[in-house]
Amino acid sequence: MTYQPTVVLVDDHDLVRAGVRAALGTSVHVLGEAGDVHEAVDLIAERKPDVVLLDVHLPSGSGSDVITAVIARGGESRFLALSVSDAPTDVISVIRAGARGYVTKAIKSEDLVDAVIRVAEGDAVFSPRLAGFVIDAFSATMAEPTDPELDQLSPREQEVMRLLARGYAYKEIARRLTISIKTVETHASSVLRKLQLSSRHELTTWAARRRIV
Repeated sequence: MTYQPTVVLVDDHDLVRAGVRAALGTSVHVLGEAGDVHEAVDLIAERKPDVVLLDVHLPSGSGSDVITAVIARGGESRFLALSVSDAPTDVISVIRAGARGYVTKAIKSEDLVDAVIRVAEGDAVFSPRLAGFVIDAFSATMAEPTDPELDQLSPREQEVMRLLARGYAYKEIARRLTISIKTVETHASSVLRKLQLSSRHELTTWAARRRIV
């Protein structure tokens, strides 16, 4: 049976939540919905979803407030921001709070499903442009002039690493580099192993700190 992650939807608009639920279809199992920060935190603590799909602006606070409160309670759900906003300040604030990805509400249904599943599996998911905001924000304060760890990677592995850190899917990387998806997977595994990282989320942070994306 295909993996079906559990999800809680957090948005203050009933129609938006209904639309998102419809877009997700039967590919995920929606455990519940919430419209404000306090309701969301209680629901997430009770249901313990794999992924929380949340807006960044809520009547009683923000998506960042939800993430911070859930983490403070010891929650282990992963967070994916879904917003009409693509403002750098919104993207950065929710990622700094602990979200593993950020997509806009212009996303296609099939891509949203893919994003939720990838976040549930530990990936970081951003559109290429939004990923650039994250890279720039981290590199501004945490860059290092040189990094011998990078020398462990072959030229091709470095190409794959940069695209992974920017949030590209395996199939997108394969198309850009004109290689097979299987080869991308092999390079990705090698990159994580050599750098002693466990997920693409960690890789994005690693790359951001070194200004290599």
